[in-house]
Amino acid sequence: MDANEILDYCLAKKGVTESFPFDNETLVMKVDTKMFLLMGLERQPLAINVKTDPEWSAELREQYPQITGAYHMNKTHWNSVLLEGLKRDLILKLIDQSYDLVFKSLTKKAQHEVNSL
Repeated sequence: MDANEILDYCLAKKGVTESFPFDNETLVMKVDTKMFLLMGLERQPLAINVKTDPEWSAELREQYPQITGAYHMNKTHWNSVLLEGLKRDLILKLIDQSYDLVFKSLTKKAQHEVNSL
């Protein structure tokens, strides 16, 4: 997958916005006001940071050398994922879980607002 495919996939989800809060190269995807994906647009090979369930994180890190604890983030919950060599289905599943985990952490009011978009 390339950066545009990931961007399009994320933006198709309810309540998602894109921004560059850190610098001009790190794209941040948020649901409501909370980050669920970061992508370094200048980084080659392309990589993303996503939130994952801690148990699944451990499993993923054992199974895939491309998946490691995310730099400058809580490594229990966030993974850096080098996309090269990973199947599209796994990448989409990682994005979906990250979105879902962050969405569930929103207040009920915020969840309702996102769902009504």
